[in-house]
Amino acid sequence: MPHATASRSKATDRVFRLYRTMQTIRQTEEELARCHQRGLIHGACHTYVGEEAIATGVCDHLTREDVVFSTHRGHGHALAKGMPPRELMAELFGRSTGCSQGRGGSMHLFSPEIGMMGTSGIVGPCILQACGGGYSSKILKNGTVAVAFFGDGAANNGAFHEGLNMAAIWKLPVIFVCENNQYATEVPFSYSSGSPSVGNRGECYGIPGHELDGNDVLTIHDVAGEAIARARAGEGPTLIECKTYRLRTHAEGMPDFGYRTREEVEEWKQRCPIARLRSAASDDGLLFASEEESDADVRFDAIDAEVSEVVREAREFAESSPWPDPATVTEHVYAEERAKPQATVAADERMMTYGQATLEALSLEMARNPRIFVMGEGIGKRGGNFLTTKGLYELYGPERLCDTPICERGFVGLACGAAMTGTRPVVDFMFADFVLDAFGEIVNQIAKMQYMSSGRLKMPVLLRGCIGIGHSAATHHSGSYYGMYAQVPGLRIAIPSTPADAKGLLLHALRTNDPVLFLEHREILQVKGPVPEGDHEIEFGRARIAREGSDVTVVALARMVHQTLAVCDELEEEGVSVEVIDPRTIAPLDVGTILASVHKTGRLLIVDEPTGPCGFAAEVAAAVVDAGFNDLDAPIKRLTGAHCPTPYSPPLDNAVVPQPKDIAAAVRELMAE
Repeated sequence: MPHATASRSKATDRVFRLYRTMQTIRQTEEELARCHQRGLIHGACHTYVGEEAIATGVCDHLTREDVVFSTHRGHGHALAKGMPPRELMAELFGRSTGCSQGRGGSMHLFSPEIGMMGTSGIVGPCILQACGGGYSSKILKNGTVAVAFFGDGAANNGAFHEGLNMAAIWKLPVIFVCENNQYATEVPFSYSSGSPSVGNRGECYGIPGHELDGNDVLTIHDVAGEAIARARAGEGPTLIECKTYRLRTHAEGMPDFGYRTREEVEEWKQRCPIARLRSAASDDGLLFASEEESDADVRFDAIDAEVSEVVREAREFAESSPWPDPATVTEHVYAEERAKPQATVAADERMMTYGQATLEALSLEMARNPRIFVMGEGIGKRGGNFLTTKGLYELYGPERLCDTPICERGFVGLACGAAMTGTRPVVDFMFADFVLDAFGEIVNQIAKMQYMSSGRLKMPVLLRGCIGIGHSAATHHSGSYYGMYAQVPGLRIAIPSTPADAKGLLLHALRTNDPVLFLEHREILQVKGPVPEGDHEIEFGRARIAREGSDVTVVALARMVHQTLAVCDELEEEGVSVEVIDPRTIAPLDVGTILASVHKTGRLLIVDEPTGPCGFAAEVAAAVVDAGFNDLDAPIKRLTGAHCPTPYSPPLDNAVVPQPKDIAAAVRELMAE
């Protein structure tokens, strides 16, 4: 029976293929444990010993184009996805030949060339990033599948709920694989979860959920195959819980038996997934009937020996590889920026509001680039709370103008994964206060992704929303926070003050490969000004001289530019000529233009709406003292918002923010120095 023979041959090939992958993981991990004891691994080392069946059973179905997002215990996922052991070992040794060129170590493994999109030392982001990979698949229509591997601890994290819910409502091609190894670090799952199962939670989101023996590679292989085929067919996500056990400590060198017993570990060792497959292959007739058990053992033993040689060579390669050049330590923080000529605004240009200018920029670029999509609450048919996407839904539909649930961490994390997989997400978070719920995704993931991947992953994420005090919005709708974000390497931050700058900077933000925080002061959205038509793009890091003067330099942002300009004529009549510098972006910050102005005027006032300590005003002052101290004829003066949360009552609201009269008084005091 040729068909039966072919089927048995295929099954036999599968057994040996899965066995080889599991042995590669096991032997690599055991060698890494020995290397850690020798001091060759300089940081953490979280091994996958005992859990090999899961990564093996799932990844066997994946192509190089399919993407995997992993957690801190990710060695096995990387190897199962096709990473050579030598690249993994070299990374843990901190060598330049490692998969992340020494920037990642055990917890940050990147190989986008094979679809290994990274591992994370933070619990949960991989779930959201896999949603982003699935969303890119929908936008690009390339038929790829995204897989998130995570531990049982992540199942109690908010990212789990937000990720599964988003994947369910948008039918994303994502496989969520929970590796329930019974302990989240040292906390048992039986204690930390109100439900004894993760797999049955799929029903809560309207998606299939499975609870599997995580040491049975053949069952995992079958279920994962069905789930992946279902995802490719457009039928949405699947949740798979694999109950397993890690046979080594949480991380090499950590104590182990203060929270679990030797007896428990020994019991699970008897369930070894590798020994189990080898036994099942012979005992359950999985191999050719004509193949004697001794012949099968010979083939298994041969695989063991071949893998052992590969691992030995990998260790020697890693140990002999060069260290990274310290001179490269600051490379790959940002993408390479292309120079862009700055458009000029003629006096007879058409007039439009700030909000209209940004809408024009977004519409123009969405028409040009089909990889751009927008996510946010109410940005679809409604057009956004501030009309930031008005009319675009009718042009581009629900996939590119995607209304989201109220889950800022969720869709910001999704945006990270989407950018990693070839699309350009725009996150419209409405108010800067709201996106603080996603602070970890921005700081730990989006801002660092290019660096951790040694520049192989770009991060074209645009995060836009309103900042600023006004309209008695009180303390949860008035924040700015740009000083805080400016401390984070990897982020670009734009804060335009005019309609023309808003259009030009937004166009640049939509074209750069860096993550951008584009912050729009609510109180100037209706300000009108001349705006060039067409492709008006402004490069980041170039300040604008909003008004020329000779006696004092005032540096201001956003609404404070307008507040300052409002008193310049009055001061001019008093004989004080004020030069106003609008940096437009604070990361990068054009210190050169500020220094040139101070060289001319000899005096500097920085006006900033947010509170003063450790803020933007302090940074500008420090930069000028450092490089322009000899040009100063008087001490630098800062005028900032009050150091308190934003109040509601109008008189209190006004008292928090520097007003034109306060700016004028500060200039007069500075001139009197």
